Amino acid sequence: MTNNATIAVRTQDTEEQAAPSKWRAAARQFGVVWSNGKARTGIIMLGVFVLVAIFAPLLAPYGASQNGFARSADATPDHWMGTTAAGEDVLSQIIYGARISVMVGAVAGILSTLVAVAIGLSWGYVRGWVAEVIGFIVNLFLVIPGLPLMIVIAAYLQNGGIAVIIAVIVVTGWAWGARVLRSQTQSLRGRDFVTAAQFSGEGATRIVFREILPNMTSLIVGSFFGAATSAILAEAGLEFLGLGDSSIVSWGTILYWAQNSNALLTGQWILLFAPGLCIALLAMSLTLINFGVDAVSNPRLRDGARPRKEKRA
Repeated sequence: MTNNATIAVRTQDTEEQAAPSKWRAAARQFGVVWSNGKARTGIIMLGVFVLVAIFAPLLAPYGASQNGFARSADATPDHWMGTTAAGEDVLSQIIYGARISVMVGAVAGILSTLVAVAIGLSWGYVRGWVAEVIGFIVNLFLVIPGLPLMIVIAAYLQNGGIAVIIAVIVVTGWAWGARVLRSQTQSLRGRDFVTAAQFSGEGATRIVFREILPNMTSLIVGSFFGAATSAILAEAGLEFLGLGDSSIVSWGTILYWAQNSNALLTGQWILLFAPGLCIALLAMSLTLINFGVDAVSNPRLRDGARPRKEKRA
């Protein structure tokens, strides 16, 4: 009884010591990302968009679909960006439109990354005919042009709502991430810790997700940001082409209705410029964060600026 109690106490102490170490490692990695100027700018920009999306009802002067105002009016103190052809406040629609883009980027990015991780790690670890079948499927999705396939699927499932848009983006956006993760898995498969786990009798699933996966965290995070960026641009593009739900308020639907109402011909360039700029800035924020994530996995990128400063000194 005494030995069992002692073992239990030691196990609990070990787990308590491991938890803070994980938090310290996460904080250290975030510090590396934050130390990168580009990544720091991207984090601040992304934080602004997320806050705008969360507090949209408090920030927007009017409701997202509230109409009844003068149609196609220019900017006034009551409507800083004017109104649409349907008599809706443009600024309110821009603020509420952040919700759809942020949500689609997060959800589609997470789902695409999960599919890429599951397939990429399995493809890189297994061998034989299973690897060949997985490779054939991945290469098939890589060969097929993503945008035409996305348009065909969205047109076939038209008016399915934002869930269909997310599903289309996930189906067409996981293959590149899976291929990158497969290459890294193959390089880790021959390491000593993987060989030791195999000799100890651990199963393939445990080795892949408990031994190999933790060593690919930065690569997976980078894959997520890339997938989220592609998802934001794809959602805006599909909405602009009228293949989404035109009744919702998003930056893509603002562009769609502005195009239908000939906003440029009527001089309302803000209807095209404002949502387009927001889409570009949100996508750029995720791209900038990726620079810091690359520095976590590649120490050369962290110290690359030091020799230049020393040479100048």
